[in-house]
Amino acid sequence: MPESPPVAHPRSIRSFVLRAGRMGSGQSRALQELGPRFVLPYEDGVLDFAAVFGRTAPVIVEIGFGMGDATATIAAAMPEVDFLGIEVHPPGVGALLQRIGTLGLGNVRIVQHDAVQVLETMVPQASLAGVHIFFPDPWHKKRHHKRRLIQPDFVALLASRLAPGGTLHCATDWEPYAQQMLDVLAAEPLLVNSAAGYAPRPAYRPLTKFEARGMRLGHGVWDLVFTRR
Repeated sequence: MPESPPVAHPRSIRSFVLRAGRMGSGQSRALQELGPRFVLPYEDGVLDFAAVFGRTAPVIVEIGFGMGDATATIAAAMPEVDFLGIEVHPPGVGALLQRIGTLGLGNVRIVQHDAVQVLETMVPQASLAGVHIFFPDPWHKKRHHKRRLIQPDFVALLASRLAPGGTLHCATDWEPYAQQMLDVLAAEPLLVNSAAGYAPRPAYRPLTKFEARGMRLGHGVWDLVFTRR
């Protein structure tokens, strides 16, 4: 597990800000005890997923998993699929490791690094069954829109890592960002929308507490599910 903070990608505007989040004692213990098994060091070389997970199975990458609640829930419900979570914030990595330990999950691995670099150097082309990006930072202010993760170059990179038939599933609760996502994803030649516009929430994506509260207050959530040609 890398001890130094992730390095900004030299050719792109960073879509995240490293915050000095407080590590709980349980998260720190999980990092110490489970990190060596479940956290992969960032390396400038392509991963062998079969070696990493100890089997051959479909692989789904989740980018920016936050505190890992959705990741752990989905991985527990889909034991036949392997999950690679990418997150830069140590408290989130520690929290997901706690869930891995509590639930006894063997099908999750983590890379604590910039997702762009991980995808470019560690993930083989046409290798993924899916990519999940749930509630990325919407960067509300117009001058910060360039920091949004879903941009044409990044979507092209994602599409190149998906196997034919693989799915890219994004979700956001910020409607202007949802519209941008829809426009950018629809413009990528390798992707096809699975719906006429926004997709119904797939049953595998659990409702977060924040999302459920927002829905009770009448706030919207938009899912986008695109398939690799």
